[in-house]
Amino acid sequence: MKQSWNAALWAGFMLVLVGTLSYQYFFIRFPVTRDFPWANLLILAIAFALIAVGLRRAFGRPQAYRGKIFGPILAVLGVCAAGFFLFVVFYFVKQVPASAGAPKAGAAAPEFTIPDSLGRPVTLSTLLATPFQSNDWPQARTSEYKSNGLVLIFYRGYW
Repeated sequence: MKQSWNAALWAGFMLVLVGTLSYQYFFIRFPVTRDFPWANLLILAIAFALIAVGLRRAFGRPQAYRGKIFGPILAVLGVCAAGFFLFVVFYFVKQVPASAGAPKAGAAAPEFTIPDSLGRPVTLSTLLATPFQSNDWPQARTSEYKSNGLVLIFYRGYW
C-alpha cells in the first residue's frame, strides 16, 4: 500500500507560521486584536489541533499516512514558534522601562506649542491665560469665567 501525504500535519504547521507572523504584519493594526491577540491564539489552537490529527494519523495508521519522522519534528518546531510568540507578546513587550523624564501626576507641565484642530499653533501659557468658557445654557456672564488649569492626556501606544 502506498503512503499518502499527511495534509493535516503540514497544514497545521503552516497555520502555526501564519498564527505567529500575522500578528506583527496584520493584526497589530487593529486595536481589537492588538490589545489581546485572540485571533492569533485561535489560529494557533486550530493549528495544534491539525498537528494532533496529523500525528494521530501518522502513528495510528503508518501504512496509510506518512509523517512518523516529520510529524514530531514539525510539532516541536510549532511548539517552539508558538512559545516564542507568546513570550514576546505577553512578556517581552511588557518590559518597557518607565521613563525617568516623564512628568508625574500633579506636576507642572513644561512650556510647549502644539497645533490645534485647525492647525494653528497653541502654547501652554496661552491656554492657561484664556478664561474657561462653559458650553452650558444659559451662557455664564464674562465675570464668572475662570482659568482653573489644564488637563493633558497622554496616549501611549501604536499610532
